[in-house]
Amino acid sequence: MKKILYYLLVLVPITYSCNKYLDIVPDNVATLEYAFLDRTSAEKFLATCYQYLPNLGVISDDPAIQGSDEFWGIEDPFYGATNYRGMRMRKGELNVNSPIFNYWDGEYGGKPLFKAIRDCNIFLENIVNLEADLSEQEKLRWISEVKFLKAYYHFYLVRMYGSIPIQRTSLDVDAGIDEVRVYREPFDDVINYIVDLLDEAVPDLPIEIANRASELGRITQPIALALKAEVLATAASPLFNGNPDFASYVDKRGVALFSKAYDEKKWEKAALAAKNAIDTALLAGHRLYQFEEYPTALSDSTRLLMTLRHVFADKWNKEIIWTAAKLTLNNYMYATAPYFLRDYNMWTPSDPYMVPDLRMAELFYTNNGVPVDEDISFDYVNRFQTVEAPADHKFFVEPNYITAKINISRETRFYANLAFDGSVWFGNGRVKDVGKGNLSEQPWVFKTKKGEVQGKNGALRYSLSGYWIRKSSHFENVATSATSKVTVRSTFPIVRLADLYLLYAEALNEALVTPDERVYDAINIVRERAGLLGVIESWAAYSKYPTKPKTKEGFRQIIQQERMIELAFEGKRFWDLKRWKTAAKWYNQPIRGLNADGETVDEFNTVKTLFVPQFKNRDYLFPVKEYNLRVNANLVQTPNW
Repeated sequence: MKKILYYLLVLVPITYSCNKYLDIVPDNVATLEYAFLDRTSAEKFLATCYQYLPNLGVISDDPAIQGSDEFWGIEDPFYGATNYRGMRMRKGELNVNSPIFNYWDGEYGGKPLFKAIRDCNIFLENIVNLEADLSEQEKLRWISEVKFLKAYYHFYLVRMYGSIPIQRTSLDVDAGIDEVRVYREPFDDVINYIVDLLDEAVPDLPIEIANRASELGRITQPIALALKAEVLATAASPLFNGNPDFASYVDKRGVALFSKAYDEKKWEKAALAAKNAIDTALLAGHRLYQFEEYPTALSDSTRLLMTLRHVFADKWNKEIIWTAAKLTLNNYMYATAPYFLRDYNMWTPSDPYMVPDLRMAELFYTNNGVPVDEDISFDYVNRFQTVEAPADHKFFVEPNYITAKINISRETRFYANLAFDGSVWFGNGRVKDVGKGNLSEQPWVFKTKKGEVQGKNGALRYSLSGYWIRKSSHFENVATSATSKVTVRSTFPIVRLADLYLLYAEALNEALVTPDERVYDAINIVRERAGLLGVIESWAAYSKYPTKPKTKEGFRQIIQQERMIELAFEGKRFWDLKRWKTAAKWYNQPIRGLNADGETVDEFNTVKTLFVPQFKNRDYLFPVKEYNLRVNANLVQTPNW
């Protein structure tokens, strides 16, 4: 009988015998015939293909969380290095001998994605022979799901490593050594292969999940089309579209692995794919999230804040197009949730070692919907000087509290994402709005100076920057004592509808000579939900550069900032900055925070440099482990490594 082939791509020691590297399943274990003997066993294999999905939102396994310049933190020696892989990467510790987040081989936080692709191939090659207990319609759906997963695993690898080998089929156990020694294939060929897989998958996928009790997280048409849009936008972006840094990159055969010429038509394809994904998502019932009315009456300000905060933390909400059943915010929340009582620092219902960089406080718009350094009415130069919070800010900041100017007159997404000295926090057992009920029922008031409740009270578990992440904490989470902690299960969104609107606006702007109403409409849908005017109106009335949205270059800056704001702390910025080829600009800036050792208002609101990172051109992509190059002479290392 044919054995299951446990072939690890390009990890083949070329001096070993075949039995050494094929790792064939022993005779006393199930063979492929048994794995696809009936519906139950085949469904288990289908579940195995899903299990390789990366642990998105898990700090130790997802490079896009702590590896992003949105975050910085305190390394607790109790945990060792595992929890701080992203920080280690940003400190320059990524290397070719034991690369962090190794998704090529499945080491140091990475999943073995080539192994995942191999298992997908095994499924696709064998499921066609199963006839008993499985209808033709369901078989086609399973095949489409696995084609999608195979496409996604290729995309995750190509986004990390650039050009990669394509695993079209699983290798036979009798494959010769020349078949095993694979080459990287040209980047555009890999992209085309991924898109072809997705196009094949879409027709036989359901447009929405009918049995939500048992099938949430399985692949649908909107998910597949959303991934197609992201794949094509990535391929059209400056990192991969005619990047001169990759112009001379060839394999051992002399084959060029990246296109040397910029191709504007790639943006046209991305725009069309994004529009198709949006239309299908809307047809499937997805919509921009709105916070449902809570049993107690809420002001319009608090309801808007909760909408913009909970679009991320409210599990399986209608805006989320794709998440996986295994993905939760628990790990993320535990690493970011602030303290609400002073003794939390001792018994730690959470362990907040990860906090936002000060640049995130500067990123969000003013309440006029334009950047803080462009708003004609905002005192940007003196933004870290202090001021009394005005009474009309009472739903966001405690009235008359002395806080930094940077925290005043900001858009609601600023308050939905961040907590700071003087801010109010709706949740953690207090769910009466400001001015409703007694004081113990109203939102918490944050006090973050040294010695205060949310401030530094020890060597660990405090905010280095003076800010906390609010977005990652469900408002119904409650921690009030060492033995009483309730954590609401939240899913980690991979794609949500606002992401697609902004991706469409970006791709369409790049495809046009100048932006038009379609571009403005796509971004304005997201801005309107955030309580802001449209881009044309906002810039004309409040910006130093009133015509900025009317040019392709100006709107490019606007849409990039809009994505960084709307999708802050969601694992998007890390990949966006790389594909835009702006990571070197952002990642080489000092990591800053307010003075966590400050006990007075003036001492605390002093800006300090926490770390000065170094980002090099090679860091746009991840290295392949050097061992792989030794055992497969046909492989070449990632550019600049």
